[in-house]
Amino acid sequence: MSDADYCTIADATKPPKAEGPPYAECVLCREQTEYPESYKGLTLCPVCEWREAERTACSG
Repeated sequence: MSDADYCTIADATKPPKAEGPPYAECVLCREQTEYPESYKGLTLCPVCEWREAERTACSG
């Protein structure tokens, strides 16, 4: 297994981007996201997405 395979998250899917309002709320900070309100599942705002990516990134 290569390092790239080790750091890849399987089934990491993102919701589709919304073309306009209404937008879903971030599940962590309740700020507006760029995802449609109709999406059922975990939605994060850009700031929380970035922080989550930092938190779960491989330290190499």
